[in-house]
Amino acid sequence: MAVFTEVTHDQAQGLLTRLNLGTLHSLQGATSGIENTNYFVSTGQGDFVLTLFERLSFEQLPFYLHLMRHLAERGIPVPAPQPDAQGEILHQLNGKPASVVTRLPGRNQLAPGVGDCEQVGAMLARMHLAGQSYPGQQPNLRGLPWWTDTVPVVQPYMDSDQQALIADELAFQQALAKRPAFQALPQGPIHADLFRDNVMFDGPRLAGFFDFYFAGCDTFVFDIAVCLNDWCIDLATGTLDEARAQAFVAAYDHQRALSPDEIALLPDVLRGAALRFWTSRLWDFHLPRDAAMLQPHDPTHFERVLVQRRERPWHYQRSEVTGA
Repeated sequence: MAVFTEVTHDQAQGLLTRLNLGTLHSLQGATSGIENTNYFVSTGQGDFVLTLFERLSFEQLPFYLHLMRHLAERGIPVPAPQPDAQGEILHQLNGKPASVVTRLPGRNQLAPGVGDCEQVGAMLARMHLAGQSYPGQQPNLRGLPWWTDTVPVVQPYMDSDQQALIADELAFQQALAKRPAFQALPQGPIHADLFRDNVMFDGPRLAGFFDFYFAGCDTFVFDIAVCLNDWCIDLATGTLDEARAQAFVAAYDHQRALSPDEIALLPDVLRGAALRFWTSRLWDFHLPRDAAMLQPHDPTHFERVLVQRRERPWHYQRSEVTGA
């Protein structure tokens, strides 16, 4: 959420007026993230987030925005896109696609405990269930085809051991994707980027999920793996915390029962989720774009996570109560 495109007070007010959202009181650029331009907006009618999309096109964006509206209408706590008088929720500002969505209350939980992980796991399952009736179709744009294209681009910036590791893991994930059991995994719209900083807690209670602009149709277990690799690890080492991981998946499993293949393949998909973010962080770190505020993430973090998942595969242990 770096600022790539500057927005003036008058420009923001013009869009807010078209959306009938009242008088602009404050406009503050957000500094976290690296994909889009985001501003926190306050008006007499409430708090909102103004996003200008730097990579996604006008053709791609309806999938994300209508997914958010679909989920919000079904009781999933996500930001609600704000329409104009014609009901349109995709707008334009400074020549860029833009949206204005409600801002969730609360703050991030950056040191989650078992109870926090249980809440996120349960809500992720509810989100997957609610999304199954969403008619939009778009692949996960940071899925295996993107890994295959991007790994050769980032390999020149790596040492020989890292190059061997990333090449070996990519080959493993390519072979995994061809297995009939993997191809039969349940799929639907997923968040695909549900890190700690994309979830809000209002006090001890989960307030909602946001930043759906990496969402796409993929396996549900990939979404679980992305979460486990962030919510349930020791950040310094990448080691999974057994109590948090077990609680997260059990809470999910209670809401949407996992299939035997999802449980069996989760250790392999955890590796794929680590590869995805190691690759993207290498790309963002070594091939950055100009921005007024830009904080690329350290790619070595997910190198450590991947090594941990390869050396110490983690298996979910379903209890009789959870599986009932």
